[in-house]
Amino acid sequence: MGDPFRVRITVRGYELDTQGHLNQAVYLQYSEHARWECLRAAGISQDRLIASGVGPVALEVTVRYLRELRGGDEVDVTCEFRWGDGKTFQIVQDLTRPDGTEVATVTGVGGLLDLSARRLVPDPRERFRELASDPEPLNL
Repeated sequence: MGDPFRVRITVRGYELDTQGHLNQAVYLQYSEHARWECLRAAGISQDRLIASGVGPVALEVTVRYLRELRGGDEVDVTCEFRWGDGKTFQIVQDLTRPDGTEVATVTGVGGLLDLSARRLVPDPRERFRELASDPEPLNL
């Protein structure tokens, strides 16, 4: 397994709280953006997911804040899928400055929802593998 997928984001002024720090909720938005970009890098668009009758769902998310971000700062957001044998998988994401300073970690548990049955698919790893034109960004 190589380095995790990553995307660089520049903090925008309208994302700041009253202290001039990146608002806490925006860390979740950055993480979600990186997850969608990771899926896109694997060849899985939102349209492709919907057309295949499935959609990713977040079941649990934990954010650990380590350093502040301010307007104009750049942050790299990784996305690493960790697969098990069941209906769920883990996603580990690190937010770091370009110099390597850790800013936050976001860990989550996800699943792949069958949009008609409204139940998690039994083997999300296999379904993602079928959908991906390049499975490497998803650790498949």
